[in-house]
Order: sequence, then C-alpha cells, then structure tokens
Amino acid sequence: MGTVTTTDGTEIFYKDWGTGQPIVFSHGWPLSADDWDTQMLFFLHQGYRVIAHDRRGHGRSSQTPDGHDMDHYADDLAAVTAHLDLHDAVHVGHSTGGGEVVRYLARHGEDRVAKAAILSAVPPLMVQTEANPDGLPESVFDDLQAQLATNRSEFYRALPTGPFYGFNRPGVEPSEALIANWWRQGMMGGAKAHYDGVIAFSRTDFTEDLKKITVPVLVMHGDDDQVVPYADSAPKSADLLQNGTLKTYAGFPHGMPTTQADTINADLLDFIRS
Repeated sequence: MGTVTTTDGTEIFYKDWGTGQPIVFSHGWPLSADDWDTQMLFFLHQGYRVIAHDRRGHGRSSQTPDGHDMDHYADDLAAVTAHLDLHDAVHVGHSTGGGEVVRYLARHGEDRVAKAAILSAVPPLMVQTEANPDGLPESVFDDLQAQLATNRSEFYRALPTGPFYGFNRPGVEPSEALIANWWRQGMMGGAKAHYDGVIAFSRTDFTEDLKKITVPVLVMHGDDDQVVPYADSAPKSADLLQNGTLKTYAGFPHGMPTTQADTINADLLDFIRS
C-alpha cells in the first residue's frame, strides 16, 4: 500500500501486491479499492501484480472539494500508473471505474496498456439526451443526489439492499455482509465527492473516447443490471470500440463482480491470457 500526490496536491491511496504482469482495477461509485479484494486475491494467486486505488474523495484518498469529473479521475489513474512505472498493464473498471478506464485510455494513450475490461460500465452515456433518447431521465440522477444530501447513511443502506446486487429480485437471498461492506466503503468517502460524482458518471459522454481505443477491450455486463441498464450501455460501447468484445450475462446484477465473482474472475482470466 502507498500513496501518490497528484499535480493538484491530491493524495491518492493505492494497493500494490505481487509481481508479474500488472492488472489495475478502477472501482465504482461511491466505493473504494476494497471492492476489488476478491479479484485482487484471485489474480495475485494466478501470478499477476494487482493494483487498485481509491478515487479522489473516496476511501482513503484526499477528500478534496474539487476535481470530481472524469478528466481528473483519468489523470489520477495516470498518476498512479506513472508513479509505479507500469507497462503492459491490463485495466479493469467497474461501473464508474469503467468510464474512468475509457477516459484514461483516450486521454493518456495506450503505451503502458495491453488490454482493458469494462464491467457494468457507464459508457457511452447514461443520461437521456436528444442524441441518446434511450438514456435515463435527468430526474433519476437528481433523485440520487437528493437522497445522498438528505441522508447519505440511509441511502447507502438502501442501494446495496436493493438494486445494486439484485437483492430485490424474487428468490434472491440478500447478504447482510455484502450490504454492510458496501455501506462501510461508501461512508469512508466524502459526501461532496460522491454528490459531484453522480454528475460525472451520468452526464459524461464517452462516445469519442471509445472510438479512439485500439487495444482489445472486453465489455462485460449483466442483462438484469438495474443501475446501468444493459441495452443503452454495453452493446453500444462494444460497437464503438475498434477491438471490443461483448460478453452478456443472463440475469446478472450491477454488482456482478461481487455476487458472481467466480464466473467473472474466470472470464477475465481467459481474456487476459488469450
């Protein structure tokens, strides 16, 4: 574990375990690097070097009042990769982290990168616009911000209890441990960062970013994702990528890297080794 200080003075916390080809994990909103613990331990035991950082304003990184946008997220990721002098890296991003990976590749280039995977990811664009009529109305994201501002702790119990892991689906047994761990990670971060982050993940258009990427990218998404709806995300991202492969999971929820870790880990391993 360590930290790197960015050009604007933000301290970014990261974990760095093992040796071998690096796999860099970017977490979802409003969580932390801890959300990747299952993947990091799995790939560590497969002989890889695994790295995950806490996004600015999240987890153990600085609770800076500013810079909660995709350009800063990408620049912070670039600061970590440069600080650790990573090469031939595989970048894996979940949800907002998928957007972070896409913006990083488009903004900072692919010299250090071998492959990427985006899981349940927000690109190309979540919010409804004239150009994206199938997106979610702005009111959906306004409501997320309102719940966060009113009672963040309560909101951070409701989201994992319900749609994030699909625990609101008939016959699905909720895991109190997963819910509590989600709440713990969320409450570690800063309310301002999370509030602004809703704008970052919902209103950033990644269309041109996706078109620029040439490395192989695996697009993984569950078709029962209640947070980032499948039809307006994964298939469109895969089509925009120059070297994208779409893998769809029947019935998997948004938090599938946690609830279906065995399947996701095995498919990621196959992709990285191919």
